[in-house]
Amino acid sequence: MLAFLATSVVAFVLYLLLTLPSGSIGAWSLEELITGGVLSLLAGWVARNVMFPRDRRSTLASLRFLNPLRLLLFLVYLVGPFFFAMAKANLDVAYRVITGKLKPGIVKLRCGLATDFGRTLLANSITLTPGTLTVDIDEEDGALYVHWINVKDPEPPPAMVCGAFAAWARRITE
Repeated sequence: MLAFLATSVVAFVLYLLLTLPSGSIGAWSLEELITGGVLSLLAGWVARNVMFPRDRRSTLASLRFLNPLRLLLFLVYLVGPFFFAMAKANLDVAYRVITGKLKPGIVKLRCGLATDFGRTLLANSITLTPGTLTVDIDEEDGALYVHWINVKDPEPPPAMVCGAFAAWARRITE
């Protein structure tokens, strides 16, 4: 129940930030607040076990993402390394399209992340970066299958495909 409530609150705060300058009650309209509340409750129900997985060792360990340091690390990751990698990838994709130096294919990444949330963060970071797309995640060993625009090795080290994303995902989620 606590994971559901915490996830719903995080989703509602994010919703409020994204719809900030658009309403008449303070900064939001009544319809926006109701819609945001309903959508946040739905998101809280769906994502409660992803954001706060059940850890059999301790109840507090399952709520580790509520740690303000982890949230700060997540924001630093988004503004710093992720933004820089995305800009660099845009230039790389533009270069490859203009010159025709494409060698697309699917590679297997063994990132060694222990949590589902860490794998989800890494998979989404890879997918949002131009030139890469996460196709599948192996349930057995947590390996990611990624469609990559410049395949040199069918099982490259994660740093070759996604830079420091795996290290940041580990820092944030584990």
